[in-house]
Amino acid sequence: MRTLLALLMMMPGLAAAQGYAGLGSAVEEGYAQVERGRAITFPQDHLPHPDFRIEWWYVTANLLGADGQDYGLQWTLFRSALAPASADETREGWSSRQFWMAHAAVTSAETHRSAERFARGGVGQAGVEGAPFRAWLDDWRFESLEGGADAPFAPLRLTARAEDFAYSLTLTTAAPPVLQGEAGFSVKSERGQASHYYAQPFFELEGEIEIDGERVAVTGRAWMDREWSTQPLTADQTGWDWFALRPEDDVALMVYRLRHEDGDDYVTGNWATPDGRSEPLAPGTIEIVPIGWTDIDDRRVPTEWRIAVPSRGIEITTRPVNAQSWMDTSFSYWEGPVRFEGSHSGLGYLEMTGY
Repeated sequence: MRTLLALLMMMPGLAAAQGYAGLGSAVEEGYAQVERGRAITFPQDHLPHPDFRIEWWYVTANLLGADGQDYGLQWTLFRSALAPASADETREGWSSRQFWMAHAAVTSAETHRSAERFARGGVGQAGVEGAPFRAWLDDWRFESLEGGADAPFAPLRLTARAEDFAYSLTLTTAAPPVLQGEAGFSVKSERGQASHYYAQPFFELEGEIEIDGERVAVTGRAWMDREWSTQPLTADQTGWDWFALRPEDDVALMVYRLRHEDGDDYVTGNWATPDGRSEPLAPGTIEIVPIGWTDIDDRRVPTEWRIAVPSRGIEITTRPVNAQSWMDTSFSYWEGPVRFEGSHSGLGYLEMTGY
């Protein structure tokens, strides 16, 4: 679901937050609310929505190295409003209400490297802007390569550098974005919590990664998610298991399980094709079952899964490239590349929170 927003745990008033990472907590009046039927438009919705409490620009990629090895990477920029904006108030500089956080990671079969950075809005250290598109925090960047107000979104450059890893990649696509849920209105619970959500699961990429000083040329596929909301979860949703999968027949399958305290989990997803068509997969039509676990520190994390979507003839098993893909960030979680086989085979990414 790409809604890991650890910065919420650091915000005032969330010491006893409800729901995973405070995403189910009650919020002040004044924030914008997600609305069914609200049209998603481009390029406007590539840009920030500061009237909503939270949003993110999230990229993951499955890579094949020139050395024949599998790799994965993550690049994420989160924005959060510290308080709702008043109609008669504009805050600039260090008084900005916007707070930013970025995560980056590189994964191989033997290693998983991750890093995070933080910034306050209004001072130029982080942000997202258009004409052309550019998202950044310090020198971590996701930006269009063609200039001008009418420049296309792709191709883009994706870069990040930390103490023990780095990457620089070029992403291309001719496919339109995919609207998740009901035309971009993505329901997260039976009680109506939702987000506005679209994706671009059909990027091709090439470039270079570096781990512990060793550089490797890579090619592969990337998946971008965009979501914004004010209260996307309920107070009793404790975490999620989210899959972004690319079967060999050039389609995209997104499924996720939002876990409830009482075990009555909410499971949904989407099936999409490169021409922009997107079909919601309704709750009750998907099975997501853990079948293998990994011990990580003091946690027992489900890292092998069986997924079935009978309406699409899908019954697959997913296995991680690296079962120890734990994000060593302020609010930790599991995120890494997977392979799957069964009725379909291919590559994808798995994110798990709340373990």
